[in-house]
Amino acid sequence: MAASADVTHDVVSLLSSPERDYLLRNNGDQVKIENLKGKKVGIYFSASWCGPCRKFTPTLVEAYDEVVSKGDFEVVFTSADEDDEAFKGYFSKMPWLAIPFSDSETRSRLDELFQVRGIPNLVLLDETGKVVTEDGVDIVREYGVEAYPFTSARIQELRDLEEEARRNQSVRSLLISPSRDFVISSNGNNVPVSELEGKTVGLYFSHNSFGPSNDFTPKLVRVYEELKARGENFEVVLIPLDEDEESFKEVLGSVPWLSLPFKDKFCGKLAQYFELSILPTLVILGPDGKTLNSNVAEAIEDHGVVAYPFTPEKFAELDEILKAREAAQTIESILVSEDLDFVIGKDGVQVPVSELNGKVVLLYFSAHWCPPCRAFLPKLVDVYHEIKAKGNALEIVFISSDKDQASFDEFFGGMPWLALPFGDSRKRFLSRKFRVSGIPMLVAIGSSGRTLTTKARDMVLQYGARAYPFTDEKIKEIEAEEDEIAKGWPEKLTHETHEHELALTRRKVYYCDGCNEQGHAWSYYCEKCDFDLHPKCVLKEDKGSKDGWVCNGEVCKKV
Repeated sequence: MAASADVTHDVVSLLSSPERDYLLRNNGDQVKIENLKGKKVGIYFSASWCGPCRKFTPTLVEAYDEVVSKGDFEVVFTSADEDDEAFKGYFSKMPWLAIPFSDSETRSRLDELFQVRGIPNLVLLDETGKVVTEDGVDIVREYGVEAYPFTSARIQELRDLEEEARRNQSVRSLLISPSRDFVISSNGNNVPVSELEGKTVGLYFSHNSFGPSNDFTPKLVRVYEELKARGENFEVVLIPLDEDEESFKEVLGSVPWLSLPFKDKFCGKLAQYFELSILPTLVILGPDGKTLNSNVAEAIEDHGVVAYPFTPEKFAELDEILKAREAAQTIESILVSEDLDFVIGKDGVQVPVSELNGKVVLLYFSAHWCPPCRAFLPKLVDVYHEIKAKGNALEIVFISSDKDQASFDEFFGGMPWLALPFGDSRKRFLSRKFRVSGIPMLVAIGSSGRTLTTKARDMVLQYGARAYPFTDEKIKEIEAEEDEIAKGWPEKLTHETHEHELALTRRKVYYCDGCNEQGHAWSYYCEKCDFDLHPKCVLKEDKGSKDGWVCNGEVCKKV
């Protein structure tokens, strides 16, 4: 919170200028600033070009409309727009007051006074002009009109109520609002929330336009229908996050479960309550209404209906199943799916997956549109050729995230290895299995078919071809060699190129600030300045020492 918190301001002098004693409505009417005396005031820093602002403004409008009738609250918009036309267009959607766009001096003064470093920003003042909070955006997002009158005491009261609600959580406390005690069925009928009591309930957070949600929904339908056919006391309630009502209706009409109404306020509240961070998410409530699991979507992907009833005991059992699968894993169990038992080489030639048996296989998750992927590819190609030249049993399989066949063909054309065909259904399984959240990613599968590491990209960058066969034992061997090389080097020193002391530090990959070449393993490093010097640039060579060696004291060692 900025230093202006807990400071009291005279609202008239705060919002006026020597030439102006009024504020504007969006129809051009002028309102005397003195009319705000004795009112709670929110100063709203926002702009039309700011996406988060445009998203938050309707939320603030909703809260304002419910509170303004009390007669003791007002909001004043101070714009960060770049021109008067943009200001007017944005302000036309706001029911409150604004500082004229022409008064840039007052707008700048308020920015500076409240140390506004990001928007949207909502500063809330009480009736005396005292700053109640500068976290008004977070408060309104989280609590809406319930936070009124926005005092710290009220916020604490709401947090205490939340804590009590968590302790006494039930399906009723989660799904019933002051204006609604029902959920809706796929045909639009109201179903009392009370009918869910005593059941295992899945709260399904989903967004129809989001690909992973669309992919997961049919799997959940199959699990749901099988559990219903078995007579299990299970129900699903959709928590829709869609922006388009037609899209919501289309989805609800195609699934067999219940839902909160479209754009119900509790959708956002439940997303906050369960700290939603990924879609799809399926929260499981036990028959007592308490949370059994915060997200079983992945378990359903991996195990289907076997994951029911989603209890800790069941998940312990599933963990043992996964361990057994890992122990029995082969390259075929990873890359073969029904009749898809091949990868492709150049010109689309099909290569049976069985030909990869006995080899170390690197699964290369990458895409042409990804700059880090394009930067990494030449290094990987060089390492591939170097390992193969030594007669080692290695293969790489490219798993593409490209958006079209042409991009795939262009990128794969520069690779000397194999690939899954573009758009192959196995990619989704592999991405989920290896938790691919960013690319490029390189997964190493050993000659036995067991997973060696999901961090093979780091190994390639750091150790090059020496990393083969990508086992823990090999990396420990390399690190031991590097430790031996560094013996006798000074642990700390100073150098003419840098003002601070440099410490001998193990570094994965870096660029030397002396010679601008890439280094790895060891650097003379200044953490404060993120400054690296390669040992060969720091340690002076004795006369008669050979290139690639450094001599320090009584020992000459390779760099």
